[in-house]
Amino acid sequence: MAGFSGDETAPFFGFLGAAAALIFSCMGAAYGTAKSGVGVASMGVMRPELVMKSIVPVVMAGVLGIYGLIIAVIISTGINPKAKSYYLFDGYAHLSSGLSCGLAGLSAGMAIGIVGDAGVRANAQQPKLFVGMILILIFAEALALYGLIVGIILSSRAGQSRAE
Repeated sequence: MAGFSGDETAPFFGFLGAAAALIFSCMGAAYGTAKSGVGVASMGVMRPELVMKSIVPVVMAGVLGIYGLIIAVIISTGINPKAKSYYLFDGYAHLSSGLSCGLAGLSAGMAIGIVGDAGVRANAQQPKLFVGMILILIFAEALALYGLIVGIILSSRAGQSRAE
């Protein structure tokens, strides 16, 4: 491979990080949406007037996929071995960035799905529980936000392996 500078296998790890960010975040978003959507559908049979108010967990779960997309785009734009040397340090930085965002999104999606399902069903029986449910959902969403922030920081470390 003429003209390649850096480590030849390093882009593999970088692209794996981009894929991990998107795949795991979308898995969390899908699980959260499906699980809380089942709760909304079940609750909607008893109290159809509360369906629009109970969509909040579904929306919050959907945002998780956007976090993974942001990190995947940041990582993939940073991988260009023809323009700038790309070393194993850079690949590992991008891999850890993708994994931190993706797995945080997956865990947040599971939390949002479980809380959303139980929360909207409980809200149908006792409307005073709505604010508590929203607070729990916010804290679950914050887990994914932490992963996004750490992912951005780790991704910014790529390219700092060697002075050029």
